Amino acid sequence: MLRNLLKHFSTNRAVTLLILAGTVVWSLTMVKSGILYDYGLGFWGPNGHDGVWHLSLAGSLSRGSIQMPVFAGEALQNYHLGFDLLLAGLYRITGIPLALWYFQIIPVFTALSIGVLTYVFVLSWKKNKSAAFWSTFLVYFAGNLGWVVNIFKTGSLGGESIFWAQPAVLTLINPPFALSLVFILAGLYFVTKSRVILAAICFGVLIQIKAYAGVIVLGALLVSAVYEFLSRRTFVFSRISLVSLLISLIIFLPFLSSSSLLELKPFWFLETMMAFPDRFGWAQFGEAMVNYRLAGNFIKSLAAYSLAFVIFWYGNMGVRFLGEFYVASFAKNKRKPSVLDVLLISAILIGTLMAMLFVQKGTAWNTIQFYYYSLFFASLLSGIVFAGILKNFSSRKLGSLVALGMIVFCIPTTISVLKHYLPARPPAMISVNELAALNFLKNQQDGVVLVMPFDRKAAQDAVSKPPRPLYLYESTAYVSAFSGKPVWLEDEVNLDITGYDWPARRTELTLALESSSSFSAFVESNNISYVYVAQDQAEKYKNVLGGLNKIYSAESEIYKID
Repeated sequence: MLRNLLKHFSTNRAVTLLILAGTVVWSLTMVKSGILYDYGLGFWGPNGHDGVWHLSLAGSLSRGSIQMPVFAGEALQNYHLGFDLLLAGLYRITGIPLALWYFQIIPVFTALSIGVLTYVFVLSWKKNKSAAFWSTFLVYFAGNLGWVVNIFKTGSLGGESIFWAQPAVLTLINPPFALSLVFILAGLYFVTKSRVILAAICFGVLIQIKAYAGVIVLGALLVSAVYEFLSRRTFVFSRISLVSLLISLIIFLPFLSSSSLLELKPFWFLETMMAFPDRFGWAQFGEAMVNYRLAGNFIKSLAAYSLAFVIFWYGNMGVRFLGEFYVASFAKNKRKPSVLDVLLISAILIGTLMAMLFVQKGTAWNTIQFYYYSLFFASLLSGIVFAGILKNFSSRKLGSLVALGMIVFCIPTTISVLKHYLPARPPAMISVNELAALNFLKNQQDGVVLVMPFDRKAAQDAVSKPPRPLYLYESTAYVSAFSGKPVWLEDEVNLDITGYDWPARRTELTLALESSSSFSAFVESNNISYVYVAQDQAEKYKNVLGGLNKIYSAESEIYKID
């Protein structure tokens, strides 16, 4: 199989160039981060928060711990560990630093795998090279219509998140999402080859790679199994669905707490998309649609929310709306969809429905990731449709012009995204001096580290001075990530997402910092071993730190609790 695959790509230069181009463009969002520059480690885009979190978690797992590294003393819960276990395992096997794996190596292999698997899956399914090519192109480069809206608003490119969902080019900044696509595509390929067990394994482990993917695919498998039984009286997808579900339950339930992570809040994304100025920003319409709902005006509310959904759907889909013609072709040609057709269409609908109905507690916007999968599956179907459109042109030149138009239409989104990742100076960093302090702490005996509460006001005041140190960027996991030690309270964002009661700890810490006596009692009762104070925080807390044993002082300060 591998030999045939290599032979195919070596003789098909267009596909090879497409996959290489997609891999390079996607990787540009990652590969510059986590490298030591003259000012320190630079982090572009969300890598200053999300990337650092994965380094922290993978580092903790590599040391054999299943505790929450940013909430010392508590077991890890409500989080998919698949990607981080892979990262930890690669580090333990090779000794190559976690940051190098995360930012420079894994992104390239993941992007390459997604391109190759997309192509071979569609080719195996449709036996059509053109369909496989265009599906691969859209998986890599399809974007939304945000750049069109932004041109009307500001006269410049941008607006990649105007409709909430991210464009395809940002796939790698969410490594669990990217890795889940690899397993989804592998599972779909095995389905086309009737490899039931291999497909079930790929689908079953999704829940521990990306929980959103697991929910969508398990739901779509169930729909497909029912459809297969009713239309064909066969049980192939029933077996895949059952085995996938069993695997999912076995590997995910031990890490699931009793608290609910999702909150029913219908159409939150529609309301905020219309109301928020950094989104579509039609404030009057957004206010009106909410008022209609609150007043119980069903007719006007239905009309307003329907229009908002159309804007959301087509704004995010962009050229991927072509997938609708794939679905419409069943009615037009009076033929039944295949079970695999039902699987993909169901996945699109489930992803959309989940995003429309639910938000995540603590970080509401996180559930937009359900819709990322809808866009991905729509890319597959749209590529197939577009290949059919090109085939119908009698003139080869006209077909080539249409193909060129597709490529040109997708370029602005890619350009507008990459402009945030290509500048020489990143938005966030860890300075050379602070890296030295964290390395010093890393070489100390094991123990729980206390960091000072994240000061959001100070972070907002520093926005105009990039690159900002991470303690003035966002509440991140950087001390646990780069010291290799558990932190008592850090990265409030992920603590929100995973359902920990971090506000209670923050309140306890804030009260303890009011006097040296209460602080001394606090560190003793919470088994704190070290206190880490970033450069700009030392003066603020000098009254409570003065009596502690300082073991490091060079901008950042480290105290050991005896």
